[in-house]
Amino acid sequence: MSRELVNEICAAQPGSEWSDPWGGGHDCWKIGGKTFAVTGTQGTHVSVKTDGEEIANFLIETGIGMRAPYLHRSWVALPLDSAPDELAHRIRQSYRIVRSGLPKKIQAGLPPVV
Repeated sequence: MSRELVNEICAAQPGSEWSDPWGGGHDCWKIGGKTFAVTGTQGTHVSVKTDGEEIANFLIETGIGMRAPYLHRSWVALPLDSAPDELAHRIRQSYRIVRSGLPKKIQAGLPPVV
């Protein structure tokens, strides 16, 4: 899977916004101002949020992902050449987790999830 395909999946999430907050070529995808996926300047991995540290540790222990640098332990970095369905699932799941954690007022102003 390529960086472009990751960006397509992220852009398809309702209300998602792209930014490069640190400069230098990061792809940072947000919903309601909160990050749900980020690809660094190297472009080898996409970091996504999981349901918690246990899930993140499971993904790391099974070799699906690795510890996401600079982020909380509930985040994992998945190689861009991961199985496309696994990568798409993890990006969508990260989006849902982050979106559900937003204040209800912000959630109410977002496009509906299909």
